[in-house]
Amino acid sequence: MPDNPQQTLWTKVDDYITGTLPHNDAALTAAIAANTAAGLPSIDVAPNQGKFLHLLARVMGAHRILEIGTLGGYSSIWMARALPADGQLITLEFEAKHAAVALSNLTRAGLSHLVEIRIGPALDSLAHLAETSAAPFDMIFIDADKQNNAAYLDWAIQLSRPGTLIICDNVVREGHLADHNSDDTAVTATRQMFSDAGANPRLCATALQTVGSKGHDGFFLAVVLPK
Repeated sequence: MPDNPQQTLWTKVDDYITGTLPHNDAALTAAIAANTAAGLPSIDVAPNQGKFLHLLARVMGAHRILEIGTLGGYSSIWMARALPADGQLITLEFEAKHAAVALSNLTRAGLSHLVEIRIGPALDSLAHLAETSAAPFDMIFIDADKQNNAAYLDWAIQLSRPGTLIICDNVVREGHLADHNSDDTAVTATRQMFSDAGANPRLCATALQTVGSKGHDGFFLAVVLPK
């Protein structure tokens, strides 16, 4: 991201938030270090954003969480920590290498018994979940390849119940979300997701812009309504 005074300020504020309201601990810090050592891209949620996901899961009283896009399991740790003892988080990851790092991180954090990592194309895993899942998910976090955001939203709705919370990360795309002339497939797919959500009577949705150590971006949030 560009080195500019605004970014410096955003990062400084994030550092203050995470320093004043503790977010990372030994297991989370070790997960970030392991991800870096394994050469994974540095695209995890920021610590305060991870805590945000944790709080959402707690507010929801979530027992079953679906995550689309595991990477090294940093956000998985945050959300799994909000689960009760009989809860479950299923997380979908395309890259076997990423999944192996995530499993190691989750094991170190003492959470592997709550989390199932499924490896392969997420769209295939989602189709299989729709065929075999015994219960809907209470919360679904989408943070994978942005080109499939609209398709991921469709599957999320199918795997939901009335009251399920759906969150999608990285939707503002440094402001490019508002550019209707963009030919970036990550932008066009995300705009399609917004259009689909706005036209779907089963969703009550909004989005929030965020600034911080990860730059200018934002979250999409939707609650699934009864049919």
